[in-house]
Amino acid sequence: MSRATRAAAGARVALLAAAVVLLGVAAVVSLGVGARAIAPGDVVRVLLSPDGSPDAMIVWDVRAPRAVLAVAAGAALAVAGALVQALSRNPLAEPGVLGVTAGAGFAITVGSALGVAGAAGELLLSVLGAVLAALLVYAVGRTSPLRLVLTGVALTSVLSGVGLGLRLLVPDVFDRYRFWAVGSLAGREQAPTTVPLLAIALALVGALVLSRQLDAVALGEGVARALGANVARVRVGALVLVTALAGAATAVAGPILFVGLIVPHLARRAAGASVPWLVGYALVLGPVLLLLADTASRVLLPTGEVPVAIVTAFLGGPVLAWAVRKYGAAEL
Repeated sequence: MSRATRAAAGARVALLAAAVVLLGVAAVVSLGVGARAIAPGDVVRVLLSPDGSPDAMIVWDVRAPRAVLAVAAGAALAVAGALVQALSRNPLAEPGVLGVTAGAGFAITVGSALGVAGAAGELLLSVLGAVLAALLVYAVGRTSPLRLVLTGVALTSVLSGVGLGLRLLVPDVFDRYRFWAVGSLAGREQAPTTVPLLAIALALVGALVLSRQLDAVALGEGVARALGANVARVRVGALVLVTALAGAATAVAGPILFVGLIVPHLARRAAGASVPWLVGYALVLGPVLLLLADTASRVLLPTGEVPVAIVTAFLGGPVLAWAVRKYGAAEL
C-alpha cells in the first residue's frame, strides 16, 4: 500500500470518527430539547445512571424511543439511497424511484378503503405494498439499471394517480391517508415497531456485506464480471435490501423524502468512488440529519410541532443546492 493510499484511508477513518462524534452530539441535543428543556450534562447523567427523577423519566420513556426511531429511519433511508445510486449509477436517484414509497402509500390507500388499515395494519400494508412494487419493478426492468429506474418511475406515476383518484372518491380514505402521508416521528414511537426496527438492523448489516460486490458492479458490468462478481445476484440482493430498508422506514415514520437523496450525495465527497465507504458514511450521517430535523421540528413553531418530512425538505433543498454549486455534481 502506497503512502498516498494510507493517507487517504486514514483521512476517511478520521472523518468517519468525526461523524460518529457528531451523531452522539445530535442524539444528546435531541434528548434534551422539548417542552421541558434538559441540559446536555443532565441528559448524559440520566442516561448513564437512571435515578427515577422527572428528567430521567422524560429522557428514557418519552424521548429515547423517538430518538431510536429517528436513528433507525435515518440510517435506513440514507443507506437505501446510497445503494440505489450505486446500483443505477445515477447521483439523483433515491429509494422512491424504484416505486417502493408509492407502493407503500397505495397499499395504505387500498387498505383504508377496505377498512383493514388499523394501527398495526398500516405497518403490514406499507411493507406489503413496498415489497409488491419492488417485485413488479424488478420483473419488468431487471435487464439493465436504466430500465429498472424507468420502470420504477412509471409505476410510481401509475400508483400515485390511481391512489389519488381513490382518495378523492372516498373522503374517509383521504382523511386516514393524509395523517400517514405527512412523514413524522411524533407519536410513531407508540406503535409496534419491534419487527420493522429488527428488519432495518438486519438489512443494514446486509448492505455493509454487499457493498464490496456492489463496488465492482458500479464500475460496469464487464469490469464486475472480470473481477468475479455475479452481477445479477448483486442486483437482486441490492433491490431486496433497498425494499427492506425503505419499506420498513416508511412503515414506521411515513414517507420522508430527501434523506435518501442528499445524504449519499454529501457522503460521496468523503467516500469518493468507494461504495463500502459511501454506505459507511450514509449509515452515520443519515441519523444525524433526521435527529437534527426532528429536534428542529419541535421548536420551529410556538404552538406545536412541524412534521419532520417538511423540515428535511427545507434543510435538504438548500444544502443540496449549496453542495452542487460549490463542489459540482458528484461522479459515480
